[in-house]
Amino acid sequence: MNYVKITPSKLQGEVTIPPSKSLSHRAIIAAGFSKGKSVVENVMFSEDIVTTCNAMEALGVKIDKVKEADNIYTLKIEGNSDLKLLKREIDCSESGSSLRFFIPICLAEKNDVVFTGRGKLVSRPLDQYYKIFDKQGIEYSNNNGMLPLNVHGKISPGEFTIDGDVSSQFITGLMFTLPLLEGDSKIIINKTLESKGYLDLTMDILEKASIEIVNRDYKEFLIKGNQQYNSKDYRVEGDFSQAAFWLVAGVIGGKIDCLDLNSSSRQGDKEVIDIIKRMEGSLINGSSSIVAKTSNTKATVIDASQCPDIIPVLAVLAAVSEGTTEIINAGRLRIKESDRLTAITTELNKLGADLEEKEEGLIIRGKKELTGGEVESWNDHRIAMALAVASIRCTDEVTIKDSGCVKKSYPTFWEDFKKLGGNVHEWSVG
Repeated sequence: MNYVKITPSKLQGEVTIPPSKSLSHRAIIAAGFSKGKSVVENVMFSEDIVTTCNAMEALGVKIDKVKEADNIYTLKIEGNSDLKLLKREIDCSESGSSLRFFIPICLAEKNDVVFTGRGKLVSRPLDQYYKIFDKQGIEYSNNNGMLPLNVHGKISPGEFTIDGDVSSQFITGLMFTLPLLEGDSKIIINKTLESKGYLDLTMDILEKASIEIVNRDYKEFLIKGNQQYNSKDYRVEGDFSQAAFWLVAGVIGGKIDCLDLNSSSRQGDKEVIDIIKRMEGSLINGSSSIVAKTSNTKATVIDASQCPDIIPVLAVLAAVSEGTTEIINAGRLRIKESDRLTAITTELNKLGADLEEKEEGLIIRGKKELTGGEVESWNDHRIAMALAVASIRCTDEVTIKDSGCVKKSYPTFWEDFKKLGGNVHEWSVG
């Protein structure tokens, strides 16, 4: 078990934002399906990305890694459109994206496959796929609704009705798979579609790989079969969901220049900029960077439906902003790596914040400063990083238990925290 103890201090300086995890997943998959070789630059080898690379290699895709910087790699990918599994088990570790993307991908051909995982992933819902399996007669079994999931069969083209308010990952998984099938397909969105930004990323990567999807106002997606992925070199841009931690850190205490951010990005988590500005946070936009400066921020209403991943750190910002902030439409945060509504409420309140948990959101009554103490990460990378940012406005030391969970998405987070002036003492027990 890893721990960090943080002595509160302002952070300042420059930080290069890690490459987008969401885009990395998608670029690697598209390259793996393409004829010929593709080069994907600026990939951070977080645990989730390693999981996706392992799954692609299980499908016969060759991936060579060339190290460019600390934990940053260029991937040379030799595609394989055969999609016959070289091994039966796909270990998805704790990556929800990998699990939900690869379930349909592995059924593009007739395969016998078992999906395993650990942590909260074991119990994350897969009902959207089970409905498809039942309709198409695909054999499957699980452990009382949890992983491991055993599947035998091949997915057929046709109409697929997906609930839009559960996770866009199901839709992305189908978008990768359906173009490879022999017939045409249609994805029909039932209920309100959330996280549209992630589907924009998927369709952008697919378009670059010469895959055509007709988007009918996010209510239906028409996908022709027998399409061919074409190789395309690609550089992964900086991740706004990770930049959010440093943008908030700069606004609540310091001056941080966040490098390698695409101002015209289609990432849904880019909404963090609008939210911080609405809260009167000072952000200065450059062509490829954003500078966050200390500000007296004010409360607002934050709709989490299109940007769930940035809510934990925005809760930190709200906790030290003037007035009462309400976070709405956040029910999906309960089925992430942790129940993030309960986790962030519990742990920030330990630090002296005033959060009230609702079924679908949070009420946050802001204070000028927090206290400090010992908190837990809930084995959730975004909770751990949000609590680290909260330490900036604490009067006493903050100890975070199970701090190593940041490896899931941002393995160099603690190093970057220190480079910006963070006073961090790390140790392990057991």
